[in-house]
Amino acid sequence: MNQNWVIWSVSALATAGVILRPLRWPEAVWACGGAAIILLLGQMPWLAAWGAVSKGLDVYLFLTGMMLLSEVARREGLFDWVAVLAVNHARGSPTRLFLLVYLIGTVVTVFMSNDATAVVLTPAVFAMARKANAPPLPLLFICAFIANAASFVLPISNPANLVLYGNHLPPLLAWLSRFALPSLLSIAATLAALWWTQRHVLQGQCNANLAQEPLSTHGKIALAGLVVTAVTLLVVSALDMQLGLPTAILGALTAILVMLIQRASPWPLLKEISWGVLPLVAGLFVLVEALDRSGLIRTLAEWLNHAIGMSANAAAATAGLALALASNAINNLPAGLIASSTLALSHSPQQVVDAVLIGVDLGPNLSVTGSLATILWLSALRREGVTVTFWQFFKVGVLVMPPALLLAIAARLLLG
Repeated sequence: MNQNWVIWSVSALATAGVILRPLRWPEAVWACGGAAIILLLGQMPWLAAWGAVSKGLDVYLFLTGMMLLSEVARREGLFDWVAVLAVNHARGSPTRLFLLVYLIGTVVTVFMSNDATAVVLTPAVFAMARKANAPPLPLLFICAFIANAASFVLPISNPANLVLYGNHLPPLLAWLSRFALPSLLSIAATLAALWWTQRHVLQGQCNANLAQEPLSTHGKIALAGLVVTAVTLLVVSALDMQLGLPTAILGALTAILVMLIQRASPWPLLKEISWGVLPLVAGLFVLVEALDRSGLIRTLAEWLNHAIGMSANAAAATAGLALALASNAINNLPAGLIASSTLALSHSPQQVVDAVLIGVDLGPNLSVTGSLATILWLSALRREGVTVTFWQFFKVGVLVMPPALLLAIAARLLLG
């Protein structure tokens, strides 16, 4: 029991550090620091920790590829080009620009993942707001909220889906039959609530008819890299294969091709990437493995089995809502890891697994540190000199997240 209390206490403090960022230290410092303390205190074998880190290989590769693609696109002016295109299509209306950004964010999330929306789209949207002379925060909020609201349309739409299903995702058609309606309701409800919270800011006019510079050759390569990656991810998902390696290869090839044509060193590009997200994920994997070895997950599985025995649908709804809240308390990546182990141990029926996935994917729209995507979004904002506090986000999230979550879970349970 003493050993368990050490693991639970260190894990809780490390998670609090990730969420609150005391001393403004990066999130990875707290996650890796907690993992290191558990190992140094002898609470977990080093070999088990290495095994836990290894479980995240597909996620590391996926994030690496997306960050490479994003940085190449940013450096080669693709974001500015897209920004001018979107501003001109808005024809001077901030509301029309808001809807256009929401549509683009939905497409990027569905076909490239919510992390791509946070990493790739956020800088482009900031450029749009600057060129349109429109209030940036309503548009930037879209990148965070749609990244989670549309993240279960397809298996590839959220790396947390890979985590929850243990890299064994359901076939694409089976996935769509269970999640198409809940996703549609989630996207629509999030749009309605988010627009309602921002409607007073979206008044007046914004710039229009901006001069559209032609996209450079290097920018076209970056655009081609993004499109090819999106198509590849769809094919790989349909074939029930892991997504990380293809994403990393295509991201690296795009960067290498641009560097070769420019005859430029890759180091300036590599230095701009937020590599700290990789040790953050690795540290969280180790913390969850320690919690698993402490018996916490076995206890959770027993509770879940008891609830399922009373009513599978009630258990599904309760588990989905509980995971939505837990994702905001401890971040949805460790919450998803814990849920995945719990579901496997309890042999839960399909509606319970699916409700939990909706909670893990959509629940983080309540708070700014609820998901890896919103942490990446915060990092992208910091690079642009924009700060969003916990309370700024929460005041919007508390109105946006609950309706979408309740509708999505109810729709999934009604499908049987």
